[in-house]
Amino acid sequence: MVLCGEQILLRIYLRSADRTPHVPTSERLVKAARKGSLAGTTVLQGIMGFGPRGILRPSNWSLVQQVPVIVEIVDQATRIGDFVAGPMEQLMDGGMATLERANVMLYRQRGTRVPARLTPAGELAPLSTLPDIDVGGRMKVKENGILLRVFIGESDRAEGRPLYEAIVQKTRELGLAGATVLRGTEGFGASSVVHKASLLEMSTDLPVVIEIVDSQDKIELLLPYLENMVTEGMVTMEYVQVLLYRHDPER
Repeated sequence: MVLCGEQILLRIYLRSADRTPHVPTSERLVKAARKGSLAGTTVLQGIMGFGPRGILRPSNWSLVQQVPVIVEIVDQATRIGDFVAGPMEQLMDGGMATLERANVMLYRQRGTRVPARLTPAGELAPLSTLPDIDVGGRMKVKENGILLRVFIGESDRAEGRPLYEAIVQKTRELGLAGATVLRGTEGFGASSVVHKASLLEMSTDLPVVIEIVDSQDKIELLLPYLENMVTEGMVTMEYVQVLLYRHDPER
């Protein structure tokens, strides 16, 4: 498959407890993507987040964990469009999905060594290459928005608590749609010190990414707070198309 060039990244936001009906929705989405011969799928599990059902975080007292999960799929626009209108529409009972451009610089399948020259992509008008998807069924909203990513360290603090908790709480206070906290296993930041998870270390300054999706006016409400709260780290933004799935169509 020739996948290099301007493609589409589909990012699906769920809860680990979401099931359709007995198997986790994330697993069924991965199986559907594989059956449809999409290029690949990645499942990321968060450590904290909030959405329509309140704050999500791990619990030692629950057999079914309520933590955020993100399923990421990169492929051609037409194939992503078919997947959204077909398997994803059938499997999604709640949650949110976003579409954004993804310029694939290198794609090699096992057993192949296709020559490739890595070059950055040229500038494009926002969302100009996204597939045209008709909303219907449980897919109730289609709008343009912004995906904000905040890159910080796990040990960063604000007012005596983890900085990622403070940022999630602030996004909730401002009425944004939701936030997801993802914990890395290794990385380095502005200090250039490499941090990685270790079985011998109970606490390490691992990288943390907070993902927030909402309309531009809501994102702009949060930016002044981030300017003061993030003393070391990075903030990025992408234009995305938002597809919202609701458990209750009347909400």
